[in-house]
Amino acid sequence: MRLMQFKMERPGLVNEGDVVNISEGLLPSNYYYVIDPAVAMSGNIPFTKRLVSRKGTIKTIEENARGYYVTVEFDEEEPT
Repeated sequence: MRLMQFKMERPGLVNEGDVVNISEGLLPSNYYYVIDPAVAMSGNIPFTKRLVSRKGTIKTIEENARGYYVTVEFDEEEPT
């Protein structure tokens, strides 16, 4: 299983256990991912660690001083 963290600006948009769809964006030297419909966004991911799955399950939602962080589990291996 592969885990990826996304930043969410407001609480209550998704819940733990929800199955979510992911869209991929391309930057000049990285990819980024968004939980649809624009619920949360990942950091920049290097080309060598591109996400293959487009569907995942929300494992945790945590709040800290910087906002809400959603951890999504995907059915693929963690790239090395």
